[in-house]
Amino acid sequence: MTRIIAGVARGRRLATPPGDATRPTSDRVREALFSALESWAGSWQGLRVLDLYAGSGAVGLEAWSRGATAVTLVEQDRRTAGVVRANARSLGAPAASARGADGVEVVVGSVATVLAGPAPAAYDVVFSDPPYPLPDERVADDLARLVAGGWLAADARVVVERSARGPAPRWPSGLEAGRERRYGETVLWYGHAVGPAGDEHDPQQEENQ
Repeated sequence: MTRIIAGVARGRRLATPPGDATRPTSDRVREALFSALESWAGSWQGLRVLDLYAGSGAVGLEAWSRGATAVTLVEQDRRTAGVVRANARSLGAPAASARGADGVEVVVGSVATVLAGPAPAAYDVVFSDPPYPLPDERVADDLARLVAGGWLAADARVVVERSARGPAPRWPSGLEAGRERRYGETVLWYGHAVGPAGDEHDPQQEENQ
C-alpha cells in the first residue's frame, strides 16, 4: 500500500499501476527524503516541484499535500499517467492551468523529450527515480538537461533515487554533489544547484541537513 505521509492529504491511499513496470518509492524512503528536504527548505509552502519518472506520483503528490505550490509529474507510460491523474483527483489536488503553473500537472512523455524542450518554470526541488536498469549515461543526460534548459531555481535541490549497487550520478557543471543516504537496496543521491562561478556553499552544512 502506498499512502500520503503528511499534510492535507495525510493517510490517504494512492493507487499504484498494475504489474512490476513501476517501483513506488517506499514510505520509509519517502519519509527520509521529505525530512531531509524540509531541513533545507524549512517548509514546502510555495515550492515548485518536478517529479521525473513519476510512477504512481507518490513523491510529487506528497509534496503537494505538504504545501508545494506547483507540481509537475513526468511519466512516459500513458496508462500509468492516467493512474497519477486519478490519484491527484482523489486527493482534491487542483489541476494546473498551464505547464509550470500553480497546481498539479501530469505530463505524458519521456523525460529526455520533456527536458529537451523549454522549461516552463524554474523548480526548487527535482526528484528523479528512473528505472534501475536505465543506463547511467541516460541519468547523466537528464541532469545535464536540467541545468542547460533552465529548469532549476537558484539553490535548487536535485535528488536521484538509484540502486545501491550502482555508482554515484555524474553531476554536471552547475550541480554540486551533496550527501548520499542508503536504505537497503535503495540510495538517494542529493545534488545542489550552484551558479556558473559557484556560490558560497558549506559542504559540512549540507552534510548536517
